[in-house]
Order: sequence, then structure tokens, then C-alpha cells
Amino acid sequence: MNIGGKTKIASLFGYPVEHTLSPAMHNAAFAHLGLDYCYVPFSVRPEHLKDAVSGIRAMSMAGVNVTVPHKERIMEFLDSVDEEASFIGAVNTVRLSGDRLEGFNTDGPGFMCALAEAGISVAGRNVLVIGCGGAARAIGYYLCREAGKVGLFDVDETRARALTKHLNSVGNNVLQAGPDDIKDAGFIQGADVIINATPLGLKPADPLPVDPSLISPEQIVCDLIYKDTPLLRAASATGCRTLDGLGMLLWQGVIAFEIWTGIKPPIEVMKKALLEKITPKG
Repeated sequence: MNIGGKTKIASLFGYPVEHTLSPAMHNAAFAHLGLDYCYVPFSVRPEHLKDAVSGIRAMSMAGVNVTVPHKERIMEFLDSVDEEASFIGAVNTVRLSGDRLEGFNTDGPGFMCALAEAGISVAGRNVLVIGCGGAARAIGYYLCREAGKVGLFDVDETRARALTKHLNSVGNNVLQAGPDDIKDAGFIQGADVIINATPLGLKPADPLPVDPSLISPEQIVCDLIYKDTPLLRAASATGCRTLDGLGMLLWQGVIAFEIWTGIKPPIEVMKKALLEKITPKG
């Protein structure tokens, strides 16, 4: 990497950002294409977000990715937000276009690209999403336009009810699952695809988001966490096909890269860089 006065900076705004894998995949892609760009993550405290966003314009940055806890609040500091991100209520990618800051959300399309890459179609199928936070909002917008039915469950029933109502304005095929449903084998096995959109699985002591004894081998189980999780291991042992969140991480980055540069990135190069980061050495 030969950084100079013409180097364009792309970044990640979040708090914390120490765990991020995004620099590896983006910098690998920039280097492969010979683009004079550099991707640097910044740990931005919530009280400094407005100033950080002003810095995108002040420093003529190419743009930024946005992660927790800033995806919702950053919208108020942008000049425009595209229709899909507005509906989702969150932005994870910002582009500086001229002097304007434009917001997008690439999480949802990134997840759908990951499904397609894995040969998984939700067209006309029943999908159960566990968790109704920001990730569920992003993928739910796309799922409800393709799936037959989408079930939503969250321990916070008020949040689940609100997201169900919101998504039904798009597909009118979304239903809220209750606490009894999530413990019922018939209900669980009625889903062709089960998606964990909660953080459960990040820590070894986390409970499983769904009882694996209720899962049948014909189902597909996905986890938005980008590593092997207890849920995926248990589902795999049952005979299910499984998919972790690495593909979503990759594809949301692929789409963001093209938004910033106008160039299609080398997907295999980005994937290799991610795998090298998460694969234990030795």
C-alpha cells in the first residue's frame, strides 16, 4: 500500500470497532485493483458522531461503513437517504457525492446475495426470523417480498409487534410468533428456513435462540453471526443445511465497495481476505 496525497479514504464508524474484519477485505480489493484507496476503521463515541460525520465531508473521504451503535442516528446528519434505508430505518453505508452525504443500507441485499450464492431460495417458502432488531429489519424488508410467509419472534413482544406491522406494509405476509410458538415443534418445523438475527451465539455461555430438538433435517438454519455458532453446530448435527453470516458480511461489503468506487470489486479476493482473518493459524 503506497499512501500519498491523492489516496482516498474509506472508513468504518462504530463503537467499538476492534473486532472488525472489513479493513482486510476492502484493502485487499483496493490493492488487487490498483486503486489508490485505503480503508481505516474509526472508533467513534456516540457523543462524537455528528462531528465524525462532518469529517467525511471536511476530509473529502470516499465514504464510510456504519456499524453499531450508529446505524439509526447517523441518518439525521446526512443530506439524503435512499428509499430502502429509509424504510429499514438504518444506514450502514455513506457515500460522499460532490458535497452531499448519501445514505444506503447494504445489509439486506447483502444477505439475499449470500443466500443466492449458497443456492438457497426463499421464494414462496416459510421463513422464521428470531430477533427483531436492526439486522432483522434489514433482511426482513427483502424476505417479505419473496417468501411465502415470514414469522418474527423476539423476547420483546412490543418490538416484534412493531416490526410485524411495519413489514406488512410491504408484503402483508408477516406474522408475529409468540413465546408458546417458539417452543412448539409443529410451529418450528413449519418454517422452511430459520434465521437467527440475535447476538446469541457470540458468547460461549449464550443460550440457543431455538431448541435444536425441535428442528428437522429438512430445514435450513442460518445465523447472521459470521462464525460457527452452537446453533449451527446443533442444526448441522441434526442433518440441517446451515449458513453462517460470513456471506452477508462479504456481500454487504461488496455492494458498499461499488457504491463508493463505481467499480465491481474482486469478490473472491475479498472472500479470501476474510477467511484468512477468521481461520486460526497453525
